[in-house]
Amino acid sequence: MSARLGSVHRYPVKSARGERLDEASVEPWGLAGDRRWMVVDSDGLALTAREVHPLLLLHPEITAAGLRVQAPGAEPLDVAVPDPDRQVPVRLWRSELTAAHAEEADAWLGEVLGRPARLVHLDDPTRRPVSAEYAAPDDRVSFADGYPLLVTTTASLAALNDVVLKRSQGTHEPLPMTRFRPNVVVDGVPAWAEDDWRRVRIGGVDFRAVKGCARCVITTLDPGTAEGGKEPIASLARIRRWDGATWFGTNLVPDLPDGRPVTIREGDAVEVLEAVEPGAGPIRPVR
Repeated sequence: MSARLGSVHRYPVKSARGERLDEASVEPWGLAGDRRWMVVDSDGLALTAREVHPLLLLHPEITAAGLRVQAPGAEPLDVAVPDPDRQVPVRLWRSELTAAHAEEADAWLGEVLGRPARLVHLDDPTRRPVSAEYAAPDDRVSFADGYPLLVTTTASLAALNDVVLKRSQGTHEPLPMTRFRPNVVVDGVPAWAEDDWRRVRIGGVDFRAVKGCARCVITTLDPGTAEGGKEPIASLARIRRWDGATWFGTNLVPDLPDGRPVTIREGDAVEVLEAVEPGAGPIRPVR
């Protein structure tokens, strides 16, 4: 079986529910519409599902005017793309930048999340550079954690689920890929092959594989209920532990020579252009 793009996913609001797409445009900072919105607290600090689990239950959809967000027990919220002149300071990990404030969402979010919250829109993704440790000086990223795209593979999930099922003696349900919130999922490659990739072509786009993805508590939350558990971190700690972290998936940076978006589609061919010898594990920080 040749390597193919098995599925494409985007997440309109950081930490909220994603959507599967038949195709998506790859922009220099990620898939079009991916994580251009984010929820922050009253000080502009990013709120994520790590600490605010109900964010996972928000169901956002991109509309012609902006965004529609649904949540259990609440009326849907329609939000227009805010005026880019309404900038407020925001902070996401080590990134400090500004984003446009959609004030009409504040009260609704506060009710749904049970805490003060504001919705912001990244009108200009060129404001946020990718970590210089792993990327080129002109690389940019949306409100994703650190890199424009995340790739996972179906074979790696199957290998992980084998361990989960053995550890639980068959009592644990197989984990869905939605736990890991990838943008692109590749079929037809061996388990953990993505660890070794350094350059890969998906459809008509070349990507640099720049860093493995260390996994956090969000993967232990059921995307449908936001309830927590021990998996997959417990099993990853058995088979995928390096440098005090557990790893699943690889971060990608697109190389678009003229900066223009290029569309990728489910079923596109995947070609590994450059790889290292297997066995070293994911690309990790140099200690």
